[in-house]
Amino acid sequence: MGNGTSLGRVRGLGSAHEGAHHWLVQRFTAVGNLVLMLFLAVSFILLPDFEYGTVTSYFAKPIPALAMILLIISVFWHARIGLQVVVEDYVHTAGNKFAMLTLLNLATIGGGAFGIFCIVRLALGGAA
Repeated sequence: MGNGTSLGRVRGLGSAHEGAHHWLVQRFTAVGNLVLMLFLAVSFILLPDFEYGTVTSYFAKPIPALAMILLIISVFWHARIGLQVVVEDYVHTAGNKFAMLTLLNLATIGGGAFGIFCIVRLALGGAA
């Protein structure tokens, strides 16, 4: 019981058992995004001004820099999972689906790496 119909099992059309994992990770990253965004919003509000030097010195501290890096990772992971579901649901040809998922992975990894590089550069004092 619970394995679908006999014909579905023979054709390999049963459940892939992947949907619950994506759904759960999507919710975890959403909660992480919310918590980290609230932390950064409150800490930005507490800054005396929003000049470049003030924000740069703010990100030179370890806690805000780490929070921002975690936010970048969580946002790009959340976006990747959400867009992967859209591609899998609405792109039907195998070649186009593979190309779109490859571009999606490259874009999210590249964007996340660039964001992390920028925060690390600010945290280490390399941006003047």
